[in-house]
Amino acid sequence: QVQLVESGGGLVQAGASLRLSCAASGGTFSSYSMAWFRQAPGKERELVAIIKWNGENTFYENFAKGRFTIFRDNAKNTMYLQMNSLRPEDTAVYYCAARESRDYAYISTAYDYWGQGTQVTVSS
Repeated sequence: QVQLVESGGGLVQAGASLRLSCAASGGTFSSYSMAWFRQAPGKERELVAIIKWNGENTFYENFAKGRFTIFRDNAKNTMYLQMNSLRPEDTAVYYCAARESRDYAYISTAYDYWGQGTQVTVSS
C-alpha cells in the first residue's frame, strides 16, 4: 500500500513563496506519475500540476504557469511543488496524488493514491 505524506504548507503573505513536499512510501515511486491538486473551501478539487515518472515531462494548469514548479527526486521518493508569487486565491488544501502509470492523467479519479493534504493560506 502506497502512503503519501504532504508537508510544507502554512500561512504566508501575498507575494511570498512556499515549497510543498510529498513523501512516498510502500510502492515503486519511480514508476508513478504524480500530481498536485488543490481544493479551496466550497469549491471542487482542481488539478495544479502533473509530473511524469521520469521527471522530464510536466503539465501545469494556467493559473500555475510561471509561478509554480513541480519536480521530483526519485532517489528520495519525494515530489515537490515550489510556489512563488502566491496570491490569496491560491488559498486551499493541497493534495499530492500518485498514479500507477507512466502516463499523464488530468482528472482526480485517475489517481490511485492520495495524501491527507496540507493547508496553504495566503493573506492579502
